[in-house]
Amino acid sequence: MDLAGLLKSQFLCHLVFCYVFIASGLIVNTIQLLTLLLWPINKQLFRRINCRLSYCVSSQLVMLLEWWSGTECVIHTDPQAYPKFGKENAIVVLNHKFEIDFLCGWSLAERFGVLGGSKVLAKKELAYVPIIGWMWYFTEMVFCTRKWEHDRKTVARGLLRLRDYPEKYFFLIHCEGTRFTEKKHQVSMQVAQAKGLPSLKHHLLPRTKGFAITVRGLRDVVSAVYDCTLNFRNNENPTLLGVLNGKKYHADLYVRRIPLEEVPEDGDKCAAWLHKLYQEKDAFQEQYCRTGTFPGTPMVPPRRPWALLNWLFWASLLLCPFVRFLVSMVSSGSSLTLASFVLVLFVASMGVRWMIGVTEIDKGSAYGDTDSKQKQSD
Repeated sequence: MDLAGLLKSQFLCHLVFCYVFIASGLIVNTIQLLTLLLWPINKQLFRRINCRLSYCVSSQLVMLLEWWSGTECVIHTDPQAYPKFGKENAIVVLNHKFEIDFLCGWSLAERFGVLGGSKVLAKKELAYVPIIGWMWYFTEMVFCTRKWEHDRKTVARGLLRLRDYPEKYFFLIHCEGTRFTEKKHQVSMQVAQAKGLPSLKHHLLPRTKGFAITVRGLRDVVSAVYDCTLNFRNNENPTLLGVLNGKKYHADLYVRRIPLEEVPEDGDKCAAWLHKLYQEKDAFQEQYCRTGTFPGTPMVPPRRPWALLNWLFWASLLLCPFVRFLVSMVSSGSSLTLASFVLVLFVASMGVRWMIGVTEIDKGSAYGDTDSKQKQSD
């Protein structure tokens, strides 16, 4: 390991990132709370401000991927579709196999300048999580409970609010609903067999109702579906901890632009269309496993400097008073003060490990648990 790699793996560096992210995130959340005063006066101004405040938080995670770890992402796509990326609203369907696939989706949005306004279909519990969840609440993210009778109305209302959103956005959705594991895959294919659907080798069976209601709610507002299939070279298994340690990964992302008018409006036909899409995605993954490449022309959209500049701004603003505080604590010579400092470091360490742990694949959905093996109605 070289000197830079050794430095990036040190806990002190991780603590700095954690501190800047938490402190800046809480400041942003506070400012977002104050912007509520604008909502009854000028709703679109409220949205534009919160779009940029959201970027202040989410771009810090993208900065870790693109600038700290130096992860490369090659986009394979149609050169005729490429100029439209970032110039239109789009539903982004991304496979859900890796711990950092959500980061790769955010990186795609950042490369094309729509990260601040981009949306996800997220679990309702996340709305109560400080920083990210609160930030999502103020940017009108669409939350669901995964209970269809309840979600049918709440998701529809959330999508209706986005029809006059003033900024360009990607609406990212993982139709599989949970990350791929072998255990979940076995259960998913049992469901596929029971429904008479073709088996998938590299994906779980997509959950069609969330996708169908998204298409229905955003029709005439969103121009296209971007079908994105992600994989990593040399059988790399990327993790958020690896990114935090500065490990460089090599991603390939196949992006197909499908005009939204090609997606059926009828619910059953839309579900059949999505199942066919995932069979095609499975074939693309199989091709990648055999040949190491996707169809389409490889392109590398340039990194934008704003994610790095945003982090440097917050770091310069927050680290100086933090360092002065630490120096004053250590120089005081008090045994109680030093013990408290060590305790804070320990708690911070556990906090960092916990935040990383919640992204680990084996701590995801209980899709493959015994009590979830009942046949799903989708």
